[in-house]
Amino acid sequence: MIFTTDHSILSLILGASLVVKIVMGMLALVSVYSWTLIFLKRSIFKRARKDAEQFERRFWSGIELGELYRRVSERRDRLHGLEAIFESGFREFIHLRKQTGSDPAFVMEGAQRAMRVALNREYEFLETHLSFLATVGSTSPYVGLFGTVWGIMNAFLGLGKMQAASIETVAPGIAEALIATAFGLLAAIPAVIAYNRFANDLERVMGRYDNFMDEFSTVLQRQARSS
Repeated sequence: MIFTTDHSILSLILGASLVVKIVMGMLALVSVYSWTLIFLKRSIFKRARKDAEQFERRFWSGIELGELYRRVSERRDRLHGLEAIFESGFREFIHLRKQTGSDPAFVMEGAQRAMRVALNREYEFLETHLSFLATVGSTSPYVGLFGTVWGIMNAFLGLGKMQAASIETVAPGIAEALIATAFGLLAAIPAVIAYNRFANDLERVMGRYDNFMDEFSTVLQRQARSS
């Protein structure tokens, strides 16, 4: 621990002990990575909502389901969201109807199972990295606190070697240690806020997907019974 009369934030960071510097460095890296994930997930959820709105407009525009399926299945990029659910369900619906003839219950069961698999796949995609944000939000303050405790311990050990101790001599060392707690909070607070926001977005998007599955199943059921 280096005691200095310069009490700027940068000087306090540079004057901290090696362990405290490592803790602050780790928290800084975690914070940068968390912000990268926050912007990435924000873009993903925004696109998911936009794509869902666009597909629902096409679906309820009166277009023939076979034509919509042809357009969706011809896309070369990976399908996401409602397009993936629709494509999986209608593909299985067509396949089973050709095999089983006039058994609508079996056809619908297979189509719904295919849509459920696609729904679970979309959930896994949207949920990716949310657990990391939750972990950062819950553990970063404790990691920062560890750095603070270590720094304060070193500060008091250094004071034990001095003949005359005063608040002026102990304050810089304690301030250097407390910065580790600040780093932990700076990493944790955005992660917690982002996790809560994205968890709510995930619930709303998945609810929208689930509602579409029910509506699409009703449409397919009418087609299965009329064929």
